[in-house]
Amino acid sequence: MSRAPAFPPLIPKPLAVAPRRGAFQLGRSARIVVRADDPEAARVARLLAARLRPATGYRLPVSVSREPGSGDLVLGLSPGDRALGDEGYRLRVEPTMARLDARTPAGLFYATQTLRQLLPASVDSARRRPGRFEIGLVTIHDRPRFGWRGLMLDVARHFFDVGEVQRLIDLMALYKLNRLHLHLTDDQGWRIAVRSWPNLTRVGASTAVGGGPGGHFTRRQYAQIVRYARDRFVDVVPEIEMPGHVNAALASYGELTCDGVAPAPYTGIDVGFSSFCIGKELTYAFLDDVLGELAALTPGAYVHVGGDEAFSTDPSDYRAFVERVQRIARRHGKRAILWEEAARARLQRTAVVQHWHDPELARRAVSQGAKLVLSPSTRVYLDMKYDRGSPLGLEWAGRTSVRKAYDWDPADAVEGVAERDVLGVEAPLWSETIDTRAGLDWLAFPRLLGVAEAGWSEAGRTWREYRMRLAQHGPRLAALGVGFNADPSVPWSSLATADR
Repeated sequence: MSRAPAFPPLIPKPLAVAPRRGAFQLGRSARIVVRADDPEAARVARLLAARLRPATGYRLPVSVSREPGSGDLVLGLSPGDRALGDEGYRLRVEPTMARLDARTPAGLFYATQTLRQLLPASVDSARRRPGRFEIGLVTIHDRPRFGWRGLMLDVARHFFDVGEVQRLIDLMALYKLNRLHLHLTDDQGWRIAVRSWPNLTRVGASTAVGGGPGGHFTRRQYAQIVRYARDRFVDVVPEIEMPGHVNAALASYGELTCDGVAPAPYTGIDVGFSSFCIGKELTYAFLDDVLGELAALTPGAYVHVGGDEAFSTDPSDYRAFVERVQRIARRHGKRAILWEEAARARLQRTAVVQHWHDPELARRAVSQGAKLVLSPSTRVYLDMKYDRGSPLGLEWAGRTSVRKAYDWDPADAVEGVAERDVLGVEAPLWSETIDTRAGLDWLAFPRLLGVAEAGWSEAGRTWREYRMRLAQHGPRLAALGVGFNADPSVPWSSLATADR
Protein backbone atom coordinates (compact mmCIF):
# COMPACT_ATOMS: atom_id res chain seq x y z
CA MET A 1 0.00 0.00 0.00
CA SER A 2 1.51 3.34 -1.06
CA ARG A 3 1.87 6.20 1.39
CA ALA A 4 -0.42 9.21 1.26
CA PRO A 5 1.34 12.38 0.06
CA ALA A 6 2.97 14.37 2.84
CA PHE A 7 1.50 17.64 4.09
CA PRO A 8 4.03 20.36 3.21
CA PRO A 9 5.64 22.01 6.28
CA LEU A 10 4.52 25.55 5.50
CA ILE A 11 4.60 28.47 7.96
CA PRO A 12 2.16 30.13 8.32
CA LYS A 13 -0.19 27.18 7.88
CA PRO A 14 -2.43 27.79 4.84
CA LEU A 15 -6.21 27.79 4.95
CA ALA A 16 -6.61 24.76 2.67
CA VAL A 17 -3.94 22.37 1.37
CA ALA A 18 -4.49 19.31 -0.81
CA PRO A 19 -1.24 17.42 -1.51
CA ARG A 20 -1.10 14.81 -4.27
CA ARG A 21 1.36 12.13 -5.30
CA GLY A 22 4.08 13.16 -7.69
CA ALA A 23 6.39 16.12 -8.14
CA PHE A 24 7.18 19.09 -10.36
CA GLN A 25 10.81 19.61 -11.31
CA LEU A 26 12.10 23.19 -11.48
CA GLY A 27 14.63 22.85 -14.26
CA ARG A 28 17.30 24.83 -16.03
CA SER A 29 14.97 25.86 -18.88
CA ALA A 30 12.20 27.15 -16.60
CA ARG A 31 10.68 30.56 -17.19
CA ILE A 32 8.53 32.75 -14.97
CA VAL A 33 5.59 33.62 -17.18
CA VAL A 34 3.18 36.58 -16.87
CA ARG A 35 0.61 38.14 -19.16
CA ALA A 36 1.49 41.20 -21.21
CA ASP A 37 -1.14 43.29 -19.38
CA ASP A 38 0.17 42.37 -15.91
CA PRO A 39 2.99 44.78 -14.99
CA GLU A 40 2.42 44.22 -11.25
CA ALA A 41 2.65 40.46 -11.74
CA ALA A 42 5.88 41.03 -13.65
CA ARG A 43 7.27 43.01 -10.71
CA VAL A 44 6.51 40.12 -8.35
CA ALA A 45 7.98 37.70 -10.88
CA ARG A 46 11.26 39.61 -10.98
CA LEU A 47 11.53 39.42 -7.18
CA LEU A 48 10.96 35.67 -7.33
CA ALA A 49 13.55 35.22 -10.08
CA ALA A 50 16.13 37.23 -8.14
CA ARG A 51 15.55 35.06 -5.08
CA LEU A 52 15.83 31.71 -6.89
CA ARG A 53 18.75 32.39 -9.26
CA PRO A 54 21.73 32.31 -6.83
CA ALA A 55 21.11 28.81 -5.47
CA THR A 56 19.78 27.20 -8.65
CA GLY A 57 22.15 28.84 -11.11
CA TYR A 58 19.22 29.01 -13.56
CA ARG A 59 18.49 32.04 -15.76
CA LEU A 60 14.76 32.01 -14.91
CA PRO A 61 13.81 34.75 -17.39
CA VAL A 62 10.58 36.64 -16.75
CA SER A 63 8.62 36.14 -19.98
CA VAL A 64 5.41 37.54 -21.40
CA SER A 65 3.46 34.70 -22.96
CA ARG A 66 -0.11 33.55 -23.46
CA GLU A 67 1.10 29.97 -23.87
CA PRO A 68 3.28 28.86 -20.95
CA GLY A 69 5.40 25.81 -21.62
CA SER A 70 6.30 22.71 -19.72
CA GLY A 71 8.41 23.48 -16.67
CA ASP A 72 7.27 27.11 -16.31
CA LEU A 73 6.11 29.04 -13.26
CA VAL A 74 2.98 31.00 -14.23
CA LEU A 75 1.95 34.11 -12.27
CA GLY A 76 -1.33 35.93 -12.81
CA LEU A 77 -3.65 38.50 -11.25
CA SER A 78 -7.44 38.07 -11.16
CA PRO A 79 -8.77 41.38 -9.74
CA GLY A 80 -12.38 40.16 -9.82
CA ASP A 81 -11.77 37.14 -7.57
CA ARG A 82 -13.16 38.55 -4.33
CA ALA A 83 -12.94 35.20 -2.54
CA LEU A 84 -9.19 35.68 -2.20
CA GLY A 85 -9.43 38.98 -0.33
CA ASP A 86 -6.64 41.55 -0.35
CA GLU A 87 -3.79 39.15 0.43
CA GLY A 88 -5.04 35.67 -0.46
CA TYR A 89 -3.84 33.45 -3.29
CA ARG A 90 -4.24 30.11 -5.05
CA LEU A 91 -1.27 27.93 -5.92
CA ARG A 92 -1.51 24.76 -7.98
CA VAL A 93 1.55 22.63 -8.66
CA GLU A 94 1.08 20.25 -11.59
CA PRO A 95 3.58 17.75 -13.04
CA THR A 96 4.47 20.18 -15.86
CA MET A 97 4.06 23.65 -14.33
CA ALA A 98 3.12 25.65 -11.24
CA ARG A 99 0.35 28.27 -11.36
CA LEU A 100 0.10 31.15 -8.87
CA ASP A 101 -2.99 33.37 -8.88
CA ALA A 102 -4.19 36.22 -6.68
CA ARG A 103 -6.53 39.18 -6.74
CA THR A 104 -3.81 41.68 -5.70
CA PRO A 105 -0.03 41.99 -6.11
CA ALA A 106 0.36 41.40 -2.36
CA GLY A 107 -1.48 38.09 -2.59
CA LEU A 108 0.62 37.06 -5.56
CA PHE A 109 3.79 37.91 -3.65
CA TYR A 110 2.67 35.71 -0.75
CA ALA A 111 2.03 32.90 -3.22
CA THR A 112 5.67 33.16 -4.29
CA GLN A 113 6.80 32.95 -0.65
CA THR A 114 4.79 29.75 -0.27
CA LEU A 115 6.42 28.44 -3.45
CA ARG A 116 9.84 29.13 -1.91
CA GLN A 117 8.91 27.08 1.14
CA LEU A 118 7.74 24.20 -1.07
CA LEU A 119 11.20 24.02 -2.64
CA PRO A 120 14.15 22.44 -0.78
CA ALA A 121 15.76 24.65 1.87
CA SER A 122 18.92 24.86 -0.24
CA VAL A 123 17.09 27.17 -2.66
CA ASP A 124 17.52 29.94 -0.09
CA SER A 125 21.30 29.70 -0.12
CA ALA A 126 23.26 32.74 -1.24
CA ARG A 127 25.44 30.63 -3.53
CA ARG A 128 24.87 27.90 -6.07
CA ARG A 129 23.79 24.57 -4.63
CA PRO A 130 23.83 21.26 -6.49
CA GLY A 131 20.79 19.01 -6.45
CA ARG A 132 17.23 18.70 -7.69
CA PHE A 133 14.75 21.48 -7.03
CA GLU A 134 11.51 19.54 -6.75
CA ILE A 135 8.09 20.55 -5.47
CA GLY A 136 5.46 18.01 -4.44
CA LEU A 137 2.18 18.27 -6.33
CA VAL A 138 -0.28 20.31 -4.31
CA THR A 139 -3.23 22.69 -4.47
CA ILE A 140 -3.34 25.53 -1.92
CA HIS A 141 -6.05 28.11 -1.27
CA ASP A 142 -4.96 30.64 1.32
CA ARG A 143 -5.76 34.00 2.84
CA PRO A 144 -4.84 35.67 6.16
CA ARG A 145 -6.97 35.83 9.27
CA PHE A 146 -5.73 39.31 10.25
CA GLY A 147 -4.58 42.20 8.11
CA TRP A 148 -1.89 43.43 10.54
CA ARG A 149 1.00 41.01 11.07
CA GLY A 150 3.94 42.90 12.42
CA LEU A 151 7.37 43.06 13.98
CA MET A 152 8.63 46.02 16.00
CA LEU A 153 12.38 46.66 16.02
CA ASP A 154 13.82 49.00 18.64
CA VAL A 155 16.71 50.86 17.00
CA ALA A 156 16.78 53.52 19.72
CA ARG A 157 18.44 51.65 22.57
CA HIS A 158 20.88 50.00 20.18
CA PHE A 159 21.10 51.01 16.54
CA PHE A 160 20.79 48.61 13.59
CA ASP A 161 21.81 49.93 10.19
CA VAL A 162 20.08 49.85 6.80
CA GLY A 163 21.55 46.50 5.77
CA GLU A 164 20.40 44.80 8.95
CA VAL A 165 16.89 46.24 8.64
CA GLN A 166 16.60 45.18 4.99
CA ARG A 167 17.75 41.66 5.87
CA LEU A 168 15.06 41.53 8.54
CA ILE A 169 12.45 42.70 6.02
CA ASP A 170 13.36 39.80 3.73
CA LEU A 171 12.89 37.33 6.57
CA MET A 172 9.58 38.92 7.54
CA ALA A 173 8.32 38.67 3.97
CA LEU A 174 9.14 34.95 3.75
CA TYR A 175 6.74 34.36 6.65
CA LYS A 176 4.08 36.79 5.37
CA LEU A 177 4.54 39.55 7.94
CA ASN A 178 3.47 42.92 6.54
CA ARG A 179 4.22 45.64 9.11
CA LEU A 180 7.65 46.79 10.30
CA HIS A 181 7.22 49.09 13.29
CA LEU A 182 10.48 51.03 13.75
CA HIS A 183 10.91 52.38 17.27
CA LEU A 184 13.06 55.35 16.21
CA THR A 185 13.42 57.38 19.41
CA ASP A 186 13.76 56.83 23.13
CA ASP A 187 15.71 58.09 26.13
CA GLN A 188 18.93 56.50 24.84
CA GLY A 189 18.90 57.64 21.22
CA TRP A 190 17.22 59.60 18.41
CA ARG A 191 17.66 57.64 15.17
CA ILE A 192 16.08 59.68 12.36
CA ALA A 193 17.41 62.91 10.84
CA VAL A 194 15.07 65.92 11.02
CA ARG A 195 16.12 68.87 8.85
CA SER A 196 14.52 71.52 11.01
CA TRP A 197 16.03 70.19 14.27
CA PRO A 198 19.57 69.00 13.39
CA ASN A 199 20.80 68.57 16.96
CA LEU A 200 18.53 65.56 17.31
CA THR A 201 21.13 63.54 15.45
CA ARG A 202 24.21 65.60 16.37
CA VAL A 203 23.54 65.05 20.07
CA GLY A 204 20.62 62.69 20.50
CA ALA A 205 21.98 59.99 18.19
CA SER A 206 25.48 60.01 19.63
CA THR A 207 25.14 57.18 22.14
CA ALA A 208 23.25 54.01 23.08
CA VAL A 209 22.62 51.70 26.02
CA GLY A 210 25.95 51.07 27.72
CA GLY A 211 27.57 54.12 26.12
CA GLY A 212 28.08 52.71 22.63
CA PRO A 213 28.53 54.85 19.50
CA GLY A 214 24.84 55.23 18.59
CA GLY A 215 23.94 56.05 15.00
CA HIS A 216 20.99 57.23 12.94
CA PHE A 217 19.26 56.98 9.57
CA THR A 218 19.63 59.88 7.19
CA ARG A 219 16.45 60.89 5.42
CA ARG A 220 17.73 59.13 2.29
CA GLN A 221 18.50 55.95 4.21
CA TYR A 222 15.10 55.92 5.84
CA ALA A 223 13.43 56.40 2.45
CA GLN A 224 15.55 53.52 1.13
CA ILE A 225 14.24 51.25 3.88
CA VAL A 226 10.66 52.30 3.16
CA ARG A 227 11.03 51.56 -0.57
CA TYR A 228 12.71 48.22 0.08
CA ALA A 229 9.91 47.23 2.44
CA ARG A 230 7.10 48.32 0.13
CA ASP A 231 8.62 46.31 -2.74
CA ARG A 232 8.13 43.29 -0.45
CA PHE A 233 4.64 44.38 0.65
CA VAL A 234 5.76 45.47 4.10
CA ASP A 235 4.58 48.85 5.39
CA VAL A 236 6.98 50.74 7.65
CA VAL A 237 5.29 52.25 10.71
CA PRO A 238 7.64 54.82 12.30
CA GLU A 239 7.40 55.60 16.00
CA ILE A 240 8.41 58.82 17.74
CA GLU A 241 8.06 58.23 21.49
CA MET A 242 6.21 60.86 23.55
CA PRO A 243 5.53 62.45 25.98
CA GLY A 244 7.87 60.18 27.99
CA HIS A 245 10.93 58.25 26.81
CA VAL A 246 12.28 61.55 25.43
CA ASN A 247 15.64 62.15 27.11
CA ALA A 248 17.52 62.04 23.78
CA ALA A 249 15.32 64.84 22.43
CA LEU A 250 15.66 66.90 25.62
CA ALA A 251 19.46 66.45 25.65
CA SER A 252 19.49 67.80 22.08
CA TYR A 253 17.27 70.82 22.79
CA GLY A 254 17.10 72.01 26.39
CA GLU A 255 14.31 74.45 25.48
CA LEU A 256 11.95 71.46 25.26
CA THR A 257 12.26 71.01 29.04
CA CYS A 258 10.21 73.10 31.46
CA ASP A 259 13.31 74.65 33.07
CA GLY A 260 15.22 75.14 29.83
CA VAL A 261 18.16 73.00 30.96
CA ALA A 262 19.25 70.10 28.74
CA PRO A 263 19.83 66.85 30.65
CA ALA A 264 22.89 64.71 29.98
CA PRO A 265 22.59 61.89 27.42
CA TYR A 266 21.31 58.69 29.00
CA THR A 267 22.77 55.20 28.51
CA GLY A 268 20.90 53.10 31.09
CA ILE A 269 17.69 51.10 30.72
CA ASP A 270 15.38 52.63 33.34
CA VAL A 271 12.07 54.07 32.12
CA GLY A 272 9.57 56.72 33.13
CA PHE A 273 11.86 59.55 34.22
CA SER A 274 11.61 61.94 31.25
CA SER A 275 8.83 64.09 29.81
CA PHE A 276 8.27 66.86 27.32
CA CYS A 277 7.11 70.14 28.82
CA ILE A 278 3.39 69.79 28.13
CA GLY A 279 2.54 73.45 28.71
CA LYS A 280 5.03 74.87 26.19
CA GLU A 281 3.79 75.69 22.70
CA LEU A 282 7.32 74.99 21.49
CA THR A 283 6.70 71.30 22.28
CA TYR A 284 3.88 71.15 19.76
CA ALA A 285 5.76 73.17 17.15
CA PHE A 286 8.60 70.67 17.54
CA LEU A 287 6.29 67.68 17.15
CA ASP A 288 4.54 69.26 14.19
CA ASP A 289 7.90 69.61 12.43
CA VAL A 290 9.08 66.11 13.32
CA LEU A 291 5.85 64.32 12.43
CA GLY A 292 5.44 66.41 9.30
CA GLU A 293 8.88 65.45 7.97
CA LEU A 294 8.40 61.81 8.91
CA ALA A 295 4.92 61.67 7.35
CA ALA A 296 6.29 63.05 4.09
CA LEU A 297 8.87 60.22 3.98
CA THR A 298 6.40 57.49 4.92
CA PRO A 299 3.70 56.57 2.37
CA GLY A 300 1.84 54.22 4.73
CA ALA A 301 -1.31 55.25 6.57
CA TYR A 302 0.09 55.21 10.11
CA VAL A 303 2.50 56.96 12.44
CA HIS A 304 3.09 55.72 15.98
CA VAL A 305 3.17 58.45 18.62
CA GLY A 306 4.07 56.37 21.66
CA GLY A 307 2.28 57.19 24.90
CA ASP A 308 3.54 54.47 27.23
CA GLU A 309 5.19 54.72 30.65
CA ALA A 310 4.82 58.50 30.93
CA PHE A 311 5.27 58.33 34.69
CA SER A 312 6.79 61.83 34.90
CA THR A 313 3.89 63.51 33.11
CA ASP A 314 0.98 64.81 35.18
CA PRO A 315 -2.13 62.70 34.36
CA SER A 316 -4.22 65.69 33.29
CA ASP A 317 -1.35 67.00 31.17
CA TYR A 318 -0.97 63.52 29.68
CA ARG A 319 -4.61 63.43 28.59
CA ALA A 320 -4.39 66.87 26.99
CA PHE A 321 -1.16 65.93 25.22
CA VAL A 322 -2.55 62.69 23.75
CA GLU A 323 -5.60 64.46 22.39
CA ARG A 324 -3.50 67.18 20.79
CA VAL A 325 -0.85 64.93 19.25
CA GLN A 326 -3.54 62.84 17.55
CA ARG A 327 -4.70 66.01 15.80
CA ILE A 328 -1.13 66.77 14.68
CA ALA A 329 -0.81 63.31 13.15
CA ARG A 330 -4.18 63.70 11.45
CA ARG A 331 -3.16 67.08 10.03
CA HIS A 332 -0.24 65.34 8.31
CA GLY A 333 -2.53 62.73 6.79
CA LYS A 334 -1.77 59.87 9.18
CA ARG A 335 -3.74 57.71 11.58
CA ALA A 336 -2.19 57.76 15.03
CA ILE A 337 -1.14 54.55 16.75
CA LEU A 338 -0.54 54.73 20.49
CA TRP A 339 0.39 52.34 23.26
CA GLU A 340 -2.64 51.37 25.35
CA GLU A 341 -2.04 53.93 28.15
CA ALA A 342 -3.45 56.49 25.69
CA ALA A 343 -6.93 55.04 26.33
CA ARG A 344 -6.95 57.16 29.50
CA ALA A 345 -7.44 60.13 27.17
CA ARG A 346 -10.09 60.80 24.54
CA LEU A 347 -9.22 58.89 21.38
CA GLN A 348 -10.15 59.69 17.82
CA ARG A 349 -12.21 56.97 16.17
CA THR A 350 -9.41 56.52 13.64
CA ALA A 351 -6.88 55.76 16.38
CA VAL A 352 -5.20 52.38 16.72
CA VAL A 353 -4.14 51.22 20.17
CA GLN A 354 -1.36 48.73 20.82
CA HIS A 355 -2.12 46.41 23.71
CA TRP A 356 0.85 45.22 25.70
CA HIS A 357 -0.03 44.60 29.35
CA ASP A 358 -3.31 46.07 30.69
CA PRO A 359 -6.54 44.44 29.45
CA GLU A 360 -8.70 47.13 31.05
CA LEU A 361 -7.00 49.86 29.03
CA ALA A 362 -7.41 47.76 25.89
CA ARG A 363 -11.12 47.42 26.59
CA ARG A 364 -11.37 51.15 27.27
CA ALA A 365 -9.77 51.87 23.89
CA VAL A 366 -12.24 49.61 22.10
CA SER A 367 -15.15 51.26 23.91
CA GLN A 368 -14.03 54.55 22.30
CA GLY A 369 -14.09 52.99 18.83
CA ALA A 370 -10.37 52.31 18.48
CA LYS A 371 -9.01 49.13 16.91
CA LEU A 372 -6.34 47.03 18.62
CA VAL A 373 -2.98 45.65 17.60
CA LEU A 374 -2.17 42.84 20.01
CA SER A 375 1.33 42.67 21.51
CA PRO A 376 0.80 40.90 24.85
CA SER A 377 4.14 41.18 26.61
CA THR A 378 3.88 37.75 28.22
CA ARG A 379 3.50 36.12 24.78
CA VAL A 380 5.17 38.07 22.00
CA TYR A 381 7.79 40.39 23.49
CA LEU A 382 10.78 38.87 21.77
CA ASP A 383 13.22 40.54 24.16
CA MET A 384 12.09 38.27 27.01
CA LYS A 385 14.35 35.37 27.91
CA TYR A 386 13.41 31.93 26.57
CA ASP A 387 14.20 30.29 29.91
CA ARG A 388 16.28 30.74 33.05
CA GLY A 389 19.53 29.96 31.21
CA SER A 390 19.06 32.42 28.32
CA PRO A 391 22.20 34.59 27.93
CA LEU A 392 20.20 37.43 26.33
CA GLY A 393 16.92 39.10 27.14
CA LEU A 394 15.01 40.48 30.10
CA GLU A 395 12.48 38.91 32.49
CA TRP A 396 10.15 41.67 33.68
CA ALA A 397 7.24 40.08 31.74
CA GLY A 398 8.38 36.54 32.56
CA ARG A 399 10.06 34.07 30.23
CA THR A 400 8.70 33.27 26.78
CA SER A 401 9.41 29.87 25.30
CA VAL A 402 8.98 29.01 21.63
CA ARG A 403 5.74 27.28 22.55
CA LYS A 404 4.42 30.21 24.59
CA ALA A 405 4.99 32.64 21.70
CA TYR A 406 2.96 30.35 19.44
CA ASP A 407 0.30 28.76 21.62
CA TRP A 408 -2.27 31.56 21.97
CA ASP A 409 -5.29 32.80 20.05
CA PRO A 410 -5.53 36.55 19.28
CA ALA A 411 -9.33 36.34 19.49
CA ASP A 412 -9.04 35.35 23.18
CA ALA A 413 -6.13 37.58 24.17
CA VAL A 414 -8.24 40.27 25.83
CA GLU A 415 -11.41 39.21 27.59
CA GLY A 416 -14.37 41.26 26.40
CA VAL A 417 -12.75 42.26 23.10
CA ALA A 418 -14.22 40.70 19.97
CA GLU A 419 -12.16 39.55 17.00
CA ARG A 420 -13.74 42.29 14.85
CA ASP A 421 -12.02 44.87 17.08
CA VAL A 422 -8.56 43.38 16.45
CA LEU A 423 -6.49 44.54 13.47
CA GLY A 424 -3.88 41.90 14.11
CA VAL A 425 -0.71 41.02 16.00
CA GLU A 426 2.77 42.47 16.41
CA ALA A 427 5.89 41.10 18.11
CA PRO A 428 8.10 43.82 19.66
CA LEU A 429 11.85 43.29 19.89
CA TRP A 430 13.31 45.80 22.34
CA SER A 431 17.07 46.07 22.15
CA GLU A 432 18.37 46.67 25.68
CA THR A 433 20.43 43.46 25.62
CA ILE A 434 21.34 43.15 21.92
CA ASP A 435 23.56 45.16 19.60
CA THR A 436 24.58 42.54 17.01
CA ARG A 437 22.98 40.47 14.25
CA ALA A 438 23.67 37.34 16.27
CA GLY A 439 21.75 38.68 19.26
CA LEU A 440 18.86 39.89 17.14
CA ASP A 441 18.56 36.53 15.37
CA TRP A 442 18.74 34.51 18.56
CA LEU A 443 15.97 36.43 20.31
CA ALA A 444 13.68 36.77 17.28
CA PHE A 445 13.99 33.32 15.74
CA PRO A 446 12.22 30.98 15.83
CA ARG A 447 9.65 32.73 18.04
CA LEU A 448 8.77 35.23 15.30
CA LEU A 449 7.57 32.39 13.07
CA GLY A 450 4.99 31.40 15.68
CA VAL A 451 3.71 34.96 15.90
CA ALA A 452 3.50 35.09 12.10
CA GLU A 453 1.28 32.02 12.12
CA ALA A 454 -0.88 33.40 14.93
CA GLY A 455 -1.57 36.44 12.75
CA TRP A 456 -2.14 34.62 9.45
CA SER A 457 -3.69 31.23 10.14
CA GLU A 458 -7.19 30.40 11.28
CA ALA A 459 -8.02 29.22 14.80
CA GLY A 460 -7.58 25.53 15.57
CA ARG A 461 -3.79 25.51 15.42
CA THR A 462 -1.97 23.11 17.75
CA TRP A 463 1.54 23.23 19.19
CA ARG A 464 1.99 19.49 18.73
CA GLU A 465 1.49 19.76 14.98
CA TYR A 466 3.24 23.13 14.58
CA ARG A 467 6.47 22.01 16.26
CA MET A 468 6.89 19.31 13.62
CA ARG A 469 6.53 21.84 10.81
CA LEU A 470 8.82 24.29 12.59
CA ALA A 471 11.47 21.58 12.93
CA GLN A 472 11.78 21.44 9.15
CA HIS A 473 12.51 25.19 8.94
CA GLY A 474 15.84 24.82 10.71
CA PRO A 475 17.76 24.08 7.49
CA ARG A 476 15.99 26.96 5.71
CA LEU A 477 16.84 29.45 8.43
CA ALA A 478 20.40 28.18 8.43
CA ALA A 479 20.61 28.53 4.64
CA LEU A 480 19.49 32.14 5.07
CA GLY A 481 22.25 32.73 7.62
CA VAL A 482 19.90 33.11 10.58
CA GLY A 483 21.52 32.20 13.89
CA PHE A 484 18.31 31.00 15.51
CA ASN A 485 17.84 29.42 18.92
CA ALA A 486 17.58 25.66 18.35
CA ASP A 487 15.23 25.26 21.30
CA PRO A 488 15.19 21.62 22.52
CA SER A 489 11.36 21.55 22.60
CA VAL A 490 11.49 21.32 18.78
CA PRO A 491 12.82 18.16 17.05
CA TRP A 492 14.93 20.10 14.56
CA SER A 493 15.75 18.56 11.21
CA SER A 494 19.44 17.99 10.54
CA LEU A 495 21.36 21.16 9.73
CA ALA A 496 24.25 19.19 8.24
CA THR A 497 23.49 20.21 4.64
CA ALA A 498 22.43 23.77 5.42
CA ASP A 499 24.53 26.57 3.96
CA ARG A 500 25.13 28.96 6.82
